[in-house]
Amino acid sequence: MASSPSLLRSTTPSFPGQFTAVPTLHSVRLPYGHPRNRWGGLSVKAASVVLVDKTDATKVHRLKTNYLEKIIPLLKEEFSYANIHQVPKLEKIVVNCGMGQAAQNEKGLDAAVKELASITGQRPVITRAKKAIATFKLREGQPTGIACTLRGKVMYAFLDRMINLGLPRTRDFQGVNPNSFDGHGNYNIGFKEQGVFPEIRYDVIGKQRGMDVCIVTSAKTDKECFRLLALMGMPFREGGGPVNVVRKKKLKSHHFDSKAKADARR
Repeated sequence: MASSPSLLRSTTPSFPGQFTAVPTLHSVRLPYGHPRNRWGGLSVKAASVVLVDKTDATKVHRLKTNYLEKIIPLLKEEFSYANIHQVPKLEKIVVNCGMGQAAQNEKGLDAAVKELASITGQRPVITRAKKAIATFKLREGQPTGIACTLRGKVMYAFLDRMINLGLPRTRDFQGVNPNSFDGHGNYNIGFKEQGVFPEIRYDVIGKQRGMDVCIVTSAKTDKECFRLLALMGMPFREGGGPVNVVRKKKLKSHHFDSKAKADARR
């Protein structure tokens, strides 16, 4: 039985004061044999009603809510911060994807831009070469990859999906490396395939591409950044943590001089 156009165009909410009516357009196809359907198929655009709770529009993201209500008091007590502004927080997340064949494959570059935009929720920018390198057949200004910088709500939404959906779907996943800190309170993680995110369909994807994710925080040490991400739900590998790497002292030229060695033996 076909729906009446008057009912479809009704935008009056059934529960006034509790929900907001958001009109959206849908295409309704009349069945074959309908008196208005002379050509076998007639599409009628009508507006339907989507009931949205008012609290959902002003609600803060759940990961940020957890950070404000639970994580900040724990970090303040654990590290004995005198001021709440000393508590480390997320500043930005940079997602980049390098493409060596971007100059020769424009369709692949456009596909990578669309895929990264669907994953992050923000359109990325195309990074270009600053210098010409003849060895790599690279000219100045040629595209070399794409990058996207996330802040605010988009940042928290991407981190939440990466922790709860992207990482568990990784093949042979046993936890992320707890030693991938840069020494300044930032964490880096790499993906071999972008198909681990639910926004990417395997039947549509053309070529598997990897991407790097850099999580920039205001933490001054790797230990504080590690604790912040662990409380947010980052699945670190067991039995690990930020380790201070002791680098070997760089040898100078006099260490390789035979005369200097002979003099040292005497």
